[in-house]
Amino acid sequence: QVQLVESGGGLVQAGGSLRLSCAASRSSFNINTMGWYRQAPGKQRELVARIISGGSTNYADSVKGRFTISRDNAKNTVYLQMNSLKPEDTAVYYCHVGGTRGGTNLGAWGQGTQVTVSS
Repeated sequence: QVQLVESGGGLVQAGGSLRLSCAASRSSFNINTMGWYRQAPGKQRELVARIISGGSTNYADSVKGRFTISRDNAKNTVYLQMNSLKPEDTAVYYCHVGGTRGGTNLGAWGQGTQVTVSS
């Protein structure tokens, strides 16, 4: 349905920054929402941030003021700028896109990128 290519994960010390990118291509549906989720070991996957095509955003309370999501609609790419990282931000981060085709809601997940924050 869509190809998602993520990049930007890695190892960083607490207080540092990372920028994640997710480029969508070959989509068979109209992408409306782009976002990032994360899953830490032993925990459920949770929403980190989401942005819709009009520019509205949602953030998890735990990342407000530290993370910023943005989107380049022309490139179908979503970014997550992560500042003031904490060890509890350590997780696999997954890109997600959602949209519609013929009135049906569709979505897709990226393969995930590891973010590790050392104390």
